[in-house]
Amino acid sequence: MYTEKVLDHFNNPRNVGEIENPSGVGTVGNATCGDIMRIYLDIDENGIIRDVKFKTFGCGAAVATSSMATELVKGKTVQEALEVTNVAVMEALDGLPAVKVHCSLLAEEAIHAALWDYAEKAGIVIEGLEKPKGDIHEGETECESE
Repeated sequence: MYTEKVLDHFNNPRNVGEIENPSGVGTVGNATCGDIMRIYLDIDENGIIRDVKFKTFGCGAAVATSSMATELVKGKTVQEALEVTNVAVMEALDGLPAVKVHCSLLAEEAIHAALWDYAEKAGIVIEGLEKPKGDIHEGETECESE
């Protein structure tokens, strides 16, 4: 059901925790499943993500997608982080079961929410960044728990 990479990121999640005085924080949830994901970014003066941490309440897939998303944006520019999609997260994990795709959407939205918070705090506009949704359950009809 789950790939080895998903199980590895669930059992050994990377970048767990919080960042004191983060450049940006994004919190998103899925009311249907109860998954909640928060991503903290530390962005330097050149727009490079120096550090990233996450805290997730949810299923194993939610933890794994959070972990992988942090790995994909760490060391990247703000613009490169914006380009990390849920598909990129799923591909990096070698796939997710269809009923867990929403977890990868949470990861993408949490990154965007943290970037949005950063942009607001810094008084800048990040081209291509739209105001994120707080709840990604819209249009979802099914959610399975482990």
